Amino acid sequence: MTNDAPAGLQRIEERPAVVIRLLVVGAVGLALVFEPRLAQGRAALLAGLVVAALVYALVLGVASWRGGRLLPPRVATAIDAVLALVACGLTGGATSVMVAILPLVVIAGALRGGAVIGRLTALAVGAGFTVAAVAGSGPEVGSAQRWLTGAWWTGYLVAAAVLVGILLRMLERQFGAAAEESARAMAEHEAFLEERDLRSRLLAAQDARMDGVRVVLHEFRTPVASLTALATDLAAGRLTGPAAATATRLLAEHAVHLRDMLDGLADVAVQEGSPLGRVRERPVRLEELADAVLDAAAVEPTRRAPSVTPPDAVVRCDPQRLRRVLTNLVENAARHSGNAPVELDLRYTDGRLVVEVRDRGPGLPPGQAGIVTAKGVALGDRQGTAGLGLWIVESLVASMDGELRLLPREGGGLVAHLNLPLPTP
Repeated sequence: MTNDAPAGLQRIEERPAVVIRLLVVGAVGLALVFEPRLAQGRAALLAGLVVAALVYALVLGVASWRGGRLLPPRVATAIDAVLALVACGLTGGATSVMVAILPLVVIAGALRGGAVIGRLTALAVGAGFTVAAVAGSGPEVGSAQRWLTGAWWTGYLVAAAVLVGILLRMLERQFGAAAEESARAMAEHEAFLEERDLRSRLLAAQDARMDGVRVVLHEFRTPVASLTALATDLAAGRLTGPAAATATRLLAEHAVHLRDMLDGLADVAVQEGSPLGRVRERPVRLEELADAVLDAAAVEPTRRAPSVTPPDAVVRCDPQRLRRVLTNLVENAARHSGNAPVELDLRYTDGRLVVEVRDRGPGLPPGQAGIVTAKGVALGDRQGTAGLGLWIVESLVASMDGELRLLPREGGGLVAHLNLPLPTP
């Protein structure tokens, strides 16, 4: 335990001290006005002392109210002590009523400087008062009484300083306990925040894993259904000649597509990141990609309207991701268009691939273009389904730094406009 006052007490508010100082000076002035005998025949000298003390108190008060500090607190306390002792010496020494000011000075010194400084201040002020009592008392006060009064007030002031020191130590303990409690509360709060953050990360990781499972279930549905149908037709002998060759080719393409999606699923298992897997780029012919997308979406030949510009365009991309995007868009267009053609337009120019999938379906209700791509949202006749197709498309497009817009088509229907940066191989 230190003898110094806590930092909060060392920076004691000066405004209360200013008010007390002004009140004391005013009380002394009024006492001299209403009881001139207190001046002991030194009215002019005491009047000058009161005026000086008043000016001093006003200057400190103005500085305090302006937010500044003209003198260090200990210097101000020392000046207060000197003025009070001079007043005691001029108003009767051992019999002076001004001695009542001295405990205030000692208390201020203890609060500003701590317990040890307070006791030293009490001894110094007590010694000063003893000098004032011996030198300033009238002839009616005997020498023994002068010394006895000085000693008595010295002891009283020291006792007051000791009591203030005890109060300071009690306050220190309370401040220390409050600081420890505050630190403990802050530590508990930080631990709570860390636990909440960890819980959020765990939930996010769990959501990512569940998203991966939903994506796999959604994306595997179409190629598996197509594989099942083709394999059943081939096994039953319903396909011969060119049709059998086409079915065999589609089986191979679906197998490659499934392999790519399984690779993406392995990436998710290893990285526990996006359910979209790792990017695997390679050169791709856009014309072949368009045919594969229409085949994967099971669009009848009579409803296919592909267009590739330029016809021999080759780009470098992740074909598995791009095929998943286009297959989802074409499937949606085919599902909502009835028997109308599904237009798939791919244009590559200046390092960007612009794709438009056009249908003649019912389109989207006004204001729903930004909602339908959210996870779990299904509108129209798709209500009650998982609502993952366009969310998967949006996520894939974002992973490829692209932009997808769903626009109303003139004459009815919907246009899915896709813009992707794809360099040439």
